[in-house]
Amino acid sequence: MGTGNYEILRLLGKGGMAEVFRVRAVAGRYNGRELALKRLLPALRKDEEAVRLFTAEAELSRHLHHPNIVQVLDVGSDADDIYIVMDFIDGRDVAQIIKRCRQIKVPWPIDFALYLSHALLEALDYAHHAKGPTGKPLGIVHCDVSPSNFFVSRTGELVLGDFGVARSLIEVGPDQVMGKPFYLSPEAVGGHLTASVDLWAVAVTLYELLTLQRPFVGKTPHEVFKAIKASSYIPVRNLRPEVPPIVEGLIARAFDVDPAMRFQSAKEFAQEIAPLYDERVGTPLAISAVVRGLFGTSD
Repeated sequence: MGTGNYEILRLLGKGGMAEVFRVRAVAGRYNGRELALKRLLPALRKDEEAVRLFTAEAELSRHLHHPNIVQVLDVGSDADDIYIVMDFIDGRDVAQIIKRCRQIKVPWPIDFALYLSHALLEALDYAHHAKGPTGKPLGIVHCDVSPSNFFVSRTGELVLGDFGVARSLIEVGPDQVMGKPFYLSPEAVGGHLTASVDLWAVAVTLYELLTLQRPFVGKTPHEVFKAIKASSYIPVRNLRPEVPPIVEGLIARAFDVDPAMRFQSAKEFAQEIAPLYDERVGTPLAISAVVRGLFGTSD
């Protein structure tokens, strides 16, 4: 299928490398279905490095099939277009949720914060251990886990998207680090990439969901990186006393300055979170209902 098989409905977003559209398939196996189409910006289509990165994203993403990861349905090129077609997530990203809660001064429920973080870790556990069609491990590290890349749909789906800067440690080695500065681990700030960068970013996201503010801040990037390296942040219960001490302890472990003291895998981190929320309260449908309440019925 080429891009001519998709009718563009509206622009969803635009970044430094690509733009994402809400589209409707007008032919082929997805005919009539609304999807998301991500394509390389026109100005970058002759940029070899940009094309390589975008193609690498498509190559990695198409091997991932998990309920908590946005599903890639079609990849390819058409004339001058290079594109990826994915499931369209009709909902909100977690960054929008945090911003809205902050605006109306309503805390995000603790059970919901833990449930969302658990779902995010399950997605990462799968990605970190994913294999290619030959059975060879892909060695994927997402590298850009953040609230803006995790989505809650109107029907309760919780999905991680945007593997645009994801890296395969097997292919590129451990020393190519990208991602948003506020979510980088101390090792990533130092220029070294391991799967721990994703676990650190989950802890930052959980902290934000609980407090509605970032843990590591500063007036300059240098100050932010200094705070990250020192694990210097305001304890969660100083900002929100009703957070259980065990949850604060979990975050403190995730932010330990010694990597050996932190969670060593997404699975281990998820197992520690699982008993801490009430499954009767922290559910996808309950979360989606609260999100609809926060934003109303508008798009």
